[in-house]
Amino acid sequence: MPLFPRKIYPALLEHLKSPNLTVIIGLRRTGKTTTLKYLMSQISSDNKLYIDFERLDNRDLFSFKNYDTIANNLEQLGLSLNKKSNRAYLFLDDIQLVRNISGALQYLTNHYGIKFIVTGSSSYYFETLFSGALSKRKKIFELTTLDFAEFLDFKQIPHKDDYNSSKLFSKKFNEIEYERLRGYYEEYISFGAFPEVALVSKAEAKRDIIFDILNSYIRIDVKTLADFRNPDNIEKLLKMLAQRVGEKLDYSKLSKLSGMSRETIKNYIDFFEASYLISRVPVLATPNNANREIIKAQKFYFSDNGFLSVLADSSNQSKFENAIFTQLRDLGTLKYYQLKNGAKIDFILKSKTQTIALEVKETPLKQEGAKLEKLASFAKIKNSRLIGRLAVANFKNYIWGGEIR
Repeated sequence: MPLFPRKIYPALLEHLKSPNLTVIIGLRRTGKTTTLKYLMSQISSDNKLYIDFERLDNRDLFSFKNYDTIANNLEQLGLSLNKKSNRAYLFLDDIQLVRNISGALQYLTNHYGIKFIVTGSSSYYFETLFSGALSKRKKIFELTTLDFAEFLDFKQIPHKDDYNSSKLFSKKFNEIEYERLRGYYEEYISFGAFPEVALVSKAEAKRDIIFDILNSYIRIDVKTLADFRNPDNIEKLLKMLAQRVGEKLDYSKLSKLSGMSRETIKNYIDFFEASYLISRVPVLATPNNANREIIKAQKFYFSDNGFLSVLADSSNQSKFENAIFTQLRDLGTLKYYQLKNGAKIDFILKSKTQTIALEVKETPLKQEGAKLEKLASFAKIKNSRLIGRLAVANFKNYIWGGEIR
């Protein structure tokens, strides 16, 4: 796969200068291995080594209880651990496949000064792994699927990307940009943005890759990281969730429909989120309106639209809203807002510069903008904006979804 820039790369390169662990986490096939190898290529020193833990023999390297034996093994592979002026860099891919590795990482960091750059695919695994002395000696970076700007980069399509989130939501609709990029945006909505998926053109090939990613997640990640014995239950629940994306989670209803206990459903969904397959979005509660607001229920979204394309026949509106979630997630903190009478705001985005209410509509209308502004005012939010998928004649006061990049 050709190397294309990712927005996370500058921050990762900067952290290479730190002696602390660099931890890259994210869903399978988001580009973690490519990122490791890119970072490795940026280190001028030859004192570096890459180890892939999908290979069983590599896992054996870290199976020794005597950590000096591990150090000796690394030296036999060409890593020099004796030159203080020439730091050793060790790149470890998929460390969740090696049990009880934290002690070795801590010892080798303390006694040999190794700089570790590691990847994995589960947040709660890393919380356990780094719960001891390593908890303050690491920085975690999350690598997601491509945002729309990165998607265009992978397609080698030129685009302007010179604004921050505060300027983004004050932009006027640009019909020329809309016509130039709308086909690519529709592809982004339909098939998501795994790097491999973005680089193939045929729909059948895209679906094949997505199926493979999903099957690998169920057969490998779930088996490795969780004690779920029935993969059929996982597939059944994922299909049910895909049909309800963007809705409030109702564990009791899911339990009744699936035949699984409520506790089992909750455990599955906790795992799906910890392994980056889905994300839950909490509700915004305001101090003075609690008696009129929904205050507890969470909504959920899939981490990539590609999963929706193979799991369920989701509505166009649901797919569009899920795509907007993937575009907004890195811009700040997301919540939603809803009154008990059903009136709602899809997303409340709180960034460093502002808080803004965002309503997602395939075909935005003027009256919907007025309703959004009124509801946002009730929630004490000054700024609001409709996000549209399709252009509407004589209505320019909204942002086209493809501008969020």
